[in-house]
Amino acid sequence: MRSSVSAVTGPPGPRRPGAAALARLGHPVPAQDPADASPLSFPDGGTWRTEVPSVEGPEALAVVLKESARLDVPVHRISQGSGVWMLTDDEITDMVESCAARDIELCLFTGPRGTWDIGAGTRTDSGGAGLRARGHDAVAGCVEDALRATALGVRCLLVADEGVLWLLHRLRVSGELPADTTFKLSALVGPVNPAAYQVWERLGADSVNIPSDLTLEHITEIRQAARAPMDLYVEAPDDLGGYVRMYDAAELIRRGAPIYLKFGLSKAPALYPYGAQLREATLSTARERVRRGRLVLDLLARLGADGGMSPLGSRSPGRLGRFPTED
Repeated sequence: MRSSVSAVTGPPGPRRPGAAALARLGHPVPAQDPADASPLSFPDGGTWRTEVPSVEGPEALAVVLKESARLDVPVHRISQGSGVWMLTDDEITDMVESCAARDIELCLFTGPRGTWDIGAGTRTDSGGAGLRARGHDAVAGCVEDALRATALGVRCLLVADEGVLWLLHRLRVSGELPADTTFKLSALVGPVNPAAYQVWERLGADSVNIPSDLTLEHITEIRQAARAPMDLYVEAPDDLGGYVRMYDAAELIRRGAPIYLKFGLSKAPALYPYGAQLREATLSTARERVRRGRLVLDLLARLGADGGMSPLGSRSPGRLGRFPTED
């Protein structure tokens, strides 16, 4: 029988991997520093939530929902990477309705970005300006995507540009975008230090995807400086390094809470921008991402570290620090 994952409360004192066996051999086990633990949580009292990324359309979403039910994998958020502009209105509506029926947050990426634009700088060794929106028209496209998606019922948007994030936050404050819209910062521009993390939060980010190669100490430093929930690939796609950090999951929660554990997939083809030519890869990798999530949840349960998960349906990031929006 599969181990269940409890919401908010759970057994105290999770064990360290292999600790008892190593102790019997007299092998030293590093002590945890209580000062490293995050004092923060989500407004619902939970310390962690789950996310299945790279769900590129209604068909892939149906696979994820079916597989998550079969494997008993709780899902708080579904995210897509190709962008609002790569989906029809009917496809977006289908995804909104499917997620709403299961009380899952749906997050879609906004608009044009540099890696698909005319700028060759993104293809140089330095990476140029990366995913940022190049010029006014790209920024306007991101805003148009946000207006269109929220009008169709989407309430979480993925952003990869600081200017776009600030404009969307101001539109949210002014009422042009629904007040309950949340903004998630892409892993492709994630901050790597506490000061940068603070800036993204103050620009309007409601959760911030940090790179999966940050050390546990880096995560503690960030959490001591800012409140915005973290997003982190427990297993990262190859274009983000391909890191697999399953055995760090409990410590990521302890240090990074509130945190979204993202069930990514390494050794898999890139899917963005998605189209029918990538259908089989998209569906098979969607299925495997859910299975990877089951592996992470089973590991947490074995260690007694599965307590503290937010109730399903939770999406509020809590009260966060912002820059003033008035000139």
